[in-house]
Amino acid sequence: MKQDSRSSASAGAGKARDGFTSSFGVLAATLGSAVGLGNIWKFPYLTGTNGGAGFLIVYVCATLLVGLPVMISEIMLGRRAKSDAVTALKKLAPAGQPWWLISAFGVLSAFLIMAFYSEVAAWVFAYVFKAIGGGILSSNPQVTSSAFGKLIADPVQSLLWQWLVLALIGGILLMGVAKGIEAVTKKLMPVLFLLLVVIGVRSLMLPGAMQGVSFLFTPDFSKITAGVVLTAVGLAFFKLSIGMGTMMTYGSYFRDDQNIPATTLRVMCADLFVSMLAGIAIFPAVFAFGFKPEAGPSLLFITIPAVFASMPMGQLFMVAFFILAAIASTGAMLSILEVPVSVLSERFGISRPKATVINLLVLALFGATCALSNSTMADFKLFGMTMFDLFDFVTSNILMPLGGIFLCLFVGWVWGFDRLKAALSNEGQLHNEGLVRVLLVVVRFVSPLLILVVMLKGLKLF
Repeated sequence: MKQDSRSSASAGAGKARDGFTSSFGVLAATLGSAVGLGNIWKFPYLTGTNGGAGFLIVYVCATLLVGLPVMISEIMLGRRAKSDAVTALKKLAPAGQPWWLISAFGVLSAFLIMAFYSEVAAWVFAYVFKAIGGGILSSNPQVTSSAFGKLIADPVQSLLWQWLVLALIGGILLMGVAKGIEAVTKKLMPVLFLLLVVIGVRSLMLPGAMQGVSFLFTPDFSKITAGVVLTAVGLAFFKLSIGMGTMMTYGSYFRDDQNIPATTLRVMCADLFVSMLAGIAIFPAVFAFGFKPEAGPSLLFITIPAVFASMPMGQLFMVAFFILAAIASTGAMLSILEVPVSVLSERFGISRPKATVINLLVLALFGATCALSNSTMADFKLFGMTMFDLFDFVTSNILMPLGGIFLCLFVGWVWGFDRLKAALSNEGQLHNEGLVRVLLVVVRFVSPLLILVVMLKGLKLF
């Protein structure tokens, strides 16, 4: 406990550190990090390809055993140290032990994810304007497929949209944590919920929509296989922005009186609610117009435009849909880019504006390799993968799982019960000893084992 006290004291010394200013701000920013294109895009298509409601039940269980414990651990460590992700583990780990490497790999993971995620977000932002202009307003999937193919194969458009997205995110981060991240997410998250509800209601009003609702909420347990379970566990881990330092960084901005377990549970429930709303917005319309729910990743850019083009006032709802997808991607990117920005700013003493600009310039270079992976760099491959696919593979199958595993081991075996209890009880202000004991067992044994299995599966070792 002495080491933690020194860490807290050192964190409090010096100039005041920027941070979240309200409980709603904490919830909005953390939810903005967890809610991303995974909710609007990946969750619906994985639900569709893995049997609907049965997959949903498995996913909820996986979130309780993997996603929630790791999120609590990350946020707790961040708040305890009140510093960037790398410095946090340098402060909290026993002297001489290199646990800070967990965060170093997390920073690398966040950077590589931002390189390709910003390009996917670029497609979403481009589609907002394409929807407004009517360029993708066609009920023929071949037409919408051609439109998407032209976008990703055009190097100028790909780079331009990616750089515009990076400039937007960088501009918000330049305003700081409270005036930038918190202020923006407090406005965007309610808008996202509102748009999802509006589109969901419209989707439910379509003839034949109940078939999509049944698909989403009626379990077919015969479709639950070992592969489906592993997919659900992987989604629970990756979708909540854990394993790459984002939650540790955001945790460092938490107020000292914030109830971390209660906040993370609210984030998890809200994140699941957003995913369910996205499913309600998508599947009833997909079924109503005879499209296939298992369309896979193409669901967002090919199937969805064709679906909305088939309904009355379809263009209006298509615009709304891609606006909400853009909002979802914005919240996620803010948290991802904040990780390397905070490390440069706090660890290396670079001013926040300079740290932001440096990251943006380097990302523009590395991200360009992902943006051009479907055009001029399509034939440039490492290990048989384009740069887009390589960055995705390395982060999803190596860096993030390793970060999650070692974070669990650090919290469970190095920190132990007493420090865990003190950190989560806000130094005795909250009484949750039972929860701490359960969390300790889960992070020691259950979470790391499940993450390891998902990692080995992703590496195709079985």
